[in-house]
Amino acid sequence: MVIIMKIKDMQITEMPREKLMLYGVENLSNSELISIILRTGTKDNNACDIANNILNSLGGINALTNVGIRELSKIKGVGSVKAVTLLAAIELGKRINNQEIKLRMDLRNSLLIHNSFKKEFKGLKQEKFLAIYLDHHKRLISYKTLSLGTIDKTIVHPREIFNKALRDSASSIVVMHNHPSGMIEPSKEDIEITNKIIESGKMLSIPLLDHIITNGDDYYSFFEKNIM
Repeated sequence: MVIIMKIKDMQITEMPREKLMLYGVENLSNSELISIILRTGTKDNNACDIANNILNSLGGINALTNVGIRELSKIKGVGSVKAVTLLAAIELGKRINNQEIKLRMDLRNSLLIHNSFKKEFKGLKQEKFLAIYLDHHKRLISYKTLSLGTIDKTIVHPREIFNKALRDSASSIVVMHNHPSGMIEPSKEDIEITNKIIESGKMLSIPLLDHIITNGDDYYSFFEKNIM
């Protein structure tokens, strides 16, 4: 005979909500976080079991980004109510993670810049080159896509970058582009164009603060790596 353990029968330190309060949310596993959102289980499965069913059925936490309500509802123990609740939590997380781009927003570091602009590159199959123009407080003045290339190559000239910088009276710039392959390490060409932009910026007294390479999720910062 199979005995189903309910969450209330677990040791206090094994219960997801109590574990969160004792040790902090960052110390919970993916399944424990999902079980808290689901709140309750069914007569056959507790919330932790259902959370594990979700992760196993979808192949991991990343699949939740694009899961639909029908697919989620069909997983054992989920149903439409729990699916709606989980999808709402996922969407809220997306909205927090993808900050709305607003003029004059603070872009003082590479992480802020990447979090604000990474949605511009999400899912792209071509290279896209973006220039971001800042005032002397490192707040956003404007931004512009300067090139959309082939599957693995985009071409941009420093002249295109600084023409707009001069028109908008930018104090500094950041450039950002993606690698559709998913790899974020800079290529030889990436390093060469970065050096050209740096030299052009010096002549015009409009410095390049950073070159960020993204795959839509992770990023590589020339500034953070101290190679510019």
